[in-house]
Amino acid sequence: MAPYGRVVSFGFLIMCELGASCVYVIFVAGNLKAVVDRYYGEQDIRYYMIMVFFPILLLCWIRNLKLLAPFSTVACVVTIASFGITLYYVFTDIPNLSDRNPGGNLKELPLFFGTVMFSMSAIGIIMPLENEMKNPARFTSRLGVLNVAMIFLAAIYTGFGFFGYLKYGPDTAGSITLNLPQDDLLAQTVKLMLGLAIACTIALPQYIIYDIIWNCHVKSLLEKNSFALVYAYVLKTAVCVLTFGLAILIPNLELFISLIGSLCLPFMAIALPALTDLITFWDTKHGVHRTLFIAKHVVIFLIAVIGCYTGVKASVREILREVFHVEL
Repeated sequence: MAPYGRVVSFGFLIMCELGASCVYVIFVAGNLKAVVDRYYGEQDIRYYMIMVFFPILLLCWIRNLKLLAPFSTVACVVTIASFGITLYYVFTDIPNLSDRNPGGNLKELPLFFGTVMFSMSAIGIIMPLENEMKNPARFTSRLGVLNVAMIFLAAIYTGFGFFGYLKYGPDTAGSITLNLPQDDLLAQTVKLMLGLAIACTIALPQYIIYDIIWNCHVKSLLEKNSFALVYAYVLKTAVCVLTFGLAILIPNLELFISLIGSLCLPFMAIALPALTDLITFWDTKHGVHRTLFIAKHVVIFLIAVIGCYTGVKASVREILREVFHVEL
């Protein structure tokens, strides 16, 4: 079963990172559009994706992670500054809670599930980070790196979601920066700053895709080929072109987030860990403990399957309606 598990895991990881790259492209293009349209008239978001293609491709051509580190550092600093400015606009003249509908539509719950899964999962870096730690046991302990980081992230996402909805109500966009004033120079600067920050990080998920495909499937075939470096750049270019092609096909930020979150993350972050743990340790339990152990993992697996099915179904239905104008 191990060889098949490896292929399936890598396949879903590639899909996950490819989807994340597409979301980043849509985010960058959307924020650029929000600024430029103000001065040159409204244009299709796809034009802005084409505009940023070559700069991002140059970043994706970088083959050494150490060379990508400075870009990530700049992106982190810019993101933190942008968050602060965004919160300033959110808390300025914020309405009362009584002015907003406190509940949503249950039909949109699968879309919410996909969005949460996309936001909270960092499956591509969890294992490498744990392996690089001096004391890996502290990664998954009760107050370890993973739990503390997830609590911190949950607080940030919940805070932005709650106060963003309180400020902008049902008009809240897929990215809250798109709700910032169109005629305010500082707000426009924030959009460009965050767009630049995300553009600098697109190369990271692209690198993961390249690394899996190259090292697991291609490198061994080209060990003695004098054009191996050329093929490496061809592969990087192909991955980048595919990313932009999918983003151009479905240029809707919130629906793409929900689709990727529902399609890939339930398997990678919920079902696969539960299944692996069950197969590995079920025979170490006995009696009632074994029954409870199996039942717990089966329930977790079913939650992932149901979340995946309902989330993908709802996302595809909304994409067909919003993007392709097809009613089901």
